[in-house]
Amino acid sequence: MRRRVLRATVSALAVAVILLGIPLGIAAAQLVHTDALRDLDLRTATAARALDVRYTVGETITPSVLDSYVSDAAGAPSYIYVSLPNGEIMTAGEEPQPAISDSHVTDDGLAVVMYVPWWDVFWSAARFVLLVIGAGMVAVAAGVAMAIWQANRLSAPLVYLAASAEQLGTGQVRPKLEHTGIEEIDQVADELSRSADRMAARLATERQFASDASHQLRTPLTALTMRLEEIAALSDQDDVREEAEKSLEQVERLVGVVDDLLGRSRKALGSGTEPVELATVFQQQHQEWDAAFEAAGRRLVIHDTDATAFATPGGLAQVMATLIENSLHHGDGTTSVSARESGTSHAVVIEVRDEGDGVPEELAPRIFEREVTSGRGTGLGLALARDLVTADGGRLELAQRVPAAFAVFLQGVPQMVDLDSVVPHGRKVKPRRRR
Repeated sequence: MRRRVLRATVSALAVAVILLGIPLGIAAAQLVHTDALRDLDLRTATAARALDVRYTVGETITPSVLDSYVSDAAGAPSYIYVSLPNGEIMTAGEEPQPAISDSHVTDDGLAVVMYVPWWDVFWSAARFVLLVIGAGMVAVAAGVAMAIWQANRLSAPLVYLAASAEQLGTGQVRPKLEHTGIEEIDQVADELSRSADRMAARLATERQFASDASHQLRTPLTALTMRLEEIAALSDQDDVREEAEKSLEQVERLVGVVDDLLGRSRKALGSGTEPVELATVFQQQHQEWDAAFEAAGRRLVIHDTDATAFATPGGLAQVMATLIENSLHHGDGTTSVSARESGTSHAVVIEVRDEGDGVPEELAPRIFEREVTSGRGTGLGLALARDLVTADGGRLELAQRVPAAFAVFLQGVPQMVDLDSVVPHGRKVKPRRRR
């Protein structure tokens, strides 16, 4: 949007300057040329009358008299040609090339021709044209400055709205939205606030329902489990004990299903993603794994970053620990961890790479599947890490097979966004240490 506003404003200014500046420059040049011709005509007529009077009264017209009519000053005649009635020719100055000339003949037959250098007239007109161009450039610069201010004024509230909408998507339904003074944007912000209130009420109701369901389901299941255990313990018949044990297995399976469903419900309703400063997570991981890499004779290099991403603090720390541990056990050389922005959607990419032999070609397509391993692990770490990243709305990929490089894509926070104003928490997040 900012680029479109700037492009539209600059285009409008350019059209205005072209449509007004070019005719104004041409008019100024013509005016200078006309004034130069008028001044030369006046000088020629004045010189002709003065010389005619001298000639009529019998005074001698000397070269010094003619020199008084020429000058080296810009715009002044630099050459004069005089033809007396008796046929005598007199000149003064140097004839310029090219030149603009004007002539005048008196009633007694005295003719005077005066010349002005053409370049003097040209540079006088050029000064006015340059003045017009300078004024146009000042107008364009002022317009661009105003366009930048207006574009920022329009785009900044939209960035805040986008960040607030992201907060709603991650389950945090208390965005702080301030009025900007722009009616349309304020209407969207008010509607977003009302939607957040409705969502908060709905989530509160669903959380209460999940809590009630958990209580109502666990109580009878617990009683049923105790009753079946009592039947199995008191019965002397093998078939009765066998059926009771099978029933207990079914009840335990049902309890597991209930726990799983309720856990997923709580996770969906109260998503724990929040703005996490990656520098804090990187520092914690460096403190945790640096000694292990030194003991293995390897280096762990974690690059500085000021990026902030939406994630679950504990989950992101677990994912980073998994990737670093995987590099320690399966990689070689220096392991580097870095973060960078990607694309225009403010995505943040965290890369963990080493200098080892990489991932075997036959394992690369199935590297994130459970129980898939090169033989020195359980095959669950990367699968769980990918599930954690997916739960936070991101993705974990094998960016490069040889040498191995894993990339974690997360939703970033735009740099223009003031977290203290947009993010409900307004606090820095410190991830918990992995156990």
